Amino acid sequence: MARSIGVLATRYIWAGVVEDATLGTVLMYPEPGGEQLDLKSLPSEEIIARICRHIEVLRREGPIDSVGAGVPGIIRRGLIEESPNLGQLKGLDMVNRLRAALRAMGLDVPVIVMNDADALAAGLALRYGALDRIIRVWYLGDGVGFGRYPHGEGVWEAGHSVVTLDPKERFCGCGGAGHLEGIVGSRAMRLRFLDMEPDEVFAAARTGDRRAAAFVSLWHRAIAAATATSVHIDGPGRFYLAGPNADFVDVNTLSMFLQDMVKMSPLQGTFFEVVPTSQDLALIGAAMTSRK
Repeated sequence: MARSIGVLATRYIWAGVVEDATLGTVLMYPEPGGEQLDLKSLPSEEIIARICRHIEVLRREGPIDSVGAGVPGIIRRGLIEESPNLGQLKGLDMVNRLRAALRAMGLDVPVIVMNDADALAAGLALRYGALDRIIRVWYLGDGVGFGRYPHGEGVWEAGHSVVTLDPKERFCGCGGAGHLEGIVGSRAMRLRFLDMEPDEVFAAARTGDRRAAAFVSLWHRAIAAATATSVHIDGPGRFYLAGPNADFVDVNTLSMFLQDMVKMSPLQGTFFEVVPTSQDLALIGAAMTSRK
């Protein structure tokens, strides 16, 4: 029975044991109900140390065959080339740093580091028995992640797809103009509305607030536009929606906007599905990928 550890570092640091394809014990930092902490404030060395502490606890349950970690950003061969939402990780050779830290603990096993949304896509492919098909997922949170299974060569930072030519749209965390994340991300919504949290914006739209309602329409249209771009490049299929802001999605509205943007008959047949508890699936996906 294969036994691996999956790690996820986004808003929190999670680590879980995956036996075959089943997730067992999961640890989380900061712990629920404990101190409030933004991972952006932690140095990269502390993030690695926290991951290792989780792994040290989990390995007491039995032998570990491999470790897979999912983190946000552009990641090639374990090097984090860019990470707008965890800027302290930019330039970090995380796979070798993590591997060295684990060896110092006496754990010498294969280690991989991948994009967190790709880890989620791998977990979804496993859960739905779709390892032979393309799986795509939008992770909607402070930023916007895009995951694809199977992972291919390339950057795949589709959360930074340009969805508007309005030069005033500069709310994206990377500083670029017109990006999907600059409309859909929580950080961008707070900058846009200043005195309202994202959930308050969507609540106001439901009560008839015209400005909020116009934005909610724009929000859905932006996701549809980025999805349409993916469809025109990679073909139709099922897109999963995950993350803390996935609850804001009206699937019918999103599908209607997408139909306006994708008209060629061979490209019809795209569907949306909201996925709960996405961190569990990402942990499974990272662990399973580490075994290859």
